[in-house]
Amino acid sequence: MATKWTSGHSSSILCLNMNNDGVLASGAEGGELTIWNEEGHPLEHIQLQKGDDVTSVLFSPICSKRLYVSHGESVSILDTRCLKEPTECFHVNDEEINCVSVNDTDSFLAAADDSGTIKIIDLESKKLSRSLRRHSNICASVIFRPQRPQSFLSCGLDMKVMMWSLQKTRPLWIVDLQEEEADEHSAGQLFNPPLAHSLSVSTCGNVFGCGAEDGKIRIFQVTGAKFEQELALKGHSLGVSQVFFLPEEYWFITGGNDGRVLLWDVSNEIGKLKSPVKSIHRRKNKMSNITKKVDRMNVELANENDPIVPKLTIEHGEKVNWISYAKIKGCRKVLVADQTSSISLYPIADP
Repeated sequence: MATKWTSGHSSSILCLNMNNDGVLASGAEGGELTIWNEEGHPLEHIQLQKGDDVTSVLFSPICSKRLYVSHGESVSILDTRCLKEPTECFHVNDEEINCVSVNDTDSFLAAADDSGTIKIIDLESKKLSRSLRRHSNICASVIFRPQRPQSFLSCGLDMKVMMWSLQKTRPLWIVDLQEEEADEHSAGQLFNPPLAHSLSVSTCGNVFGCGAEDGKIRIFQVTGAKFEQELALKGHSLGVSQVFFLPEEYWFITGGNDGRVLLWDVSNEIGKLKSPVKSIHRRKNKMSNITKKVDRMNVELANENDPIVPKLTIEHGEKVNWISYAKIKGCRKVLVADQTSSISLYPIADP
């Protein structure tokens, strides 16, 4: 049974993030921002100016009181001890921001928006550092890789996943999910295109997951300046809106538009499959089409013989907007935000 945290919002909650002190931030439609304690009681509630939807909230990795909030085309930096006025406010994006991420050293912030642009802000100089435009449609998610403060990933509704370096203005590597799917289906027609919605990276920094509109979760492994797909998991009947890796390196949670929340463990699979799907990049791929098809057939046969199923299935019942995780009073909890104004908490067992 879920525990409900209520009375913090009057509209649909869009995003969640918890700091190391057990303080939760939640953002909602209409510019609502709420700070909660680990007992589920609202501590502070503010209405951001203009009433733009709060689409992303993120605590600093090195200062638990510093909170980054995206609303409309702006990113505000707030001190949770005094929420009345932002300590800084950046307005460098031209369209609504969907996601923000900061690196491990809290020195750079990435903000992805509806135009497909990723703006990189230097938090030390408080100036715009880069404006990266390679997505041809909405950039839905951006995330820095743990332990690698110069490297980050992005995905979007152009069905592309990209890996970037802060030192470059072009992606290091690109995977086109649509091309991958078209290669696997001889008909060549996609009735449910893999629009990419969400990214999450494991604590090791070299394995990440991507949730897409076709209901699949794709698991990639980074090797050097490129990444390759290791697994494609299917547990949702509709689009996967959220992927979230737990502190255990290869455990993660997914949430979907079908109202399901699933817990996965792929720790036994990572590294087992060798070169299942070769990444698509701008430069010519020297591997022949025949070899690529053989690789895919081998992976499909392996998955059919030993299918990976969720360790836990939660029938949440509402379309999932955001997923987070916390250890509250020694108990592991999945936090779910949906179309309602409350937060649901589900217990999960230790590994």
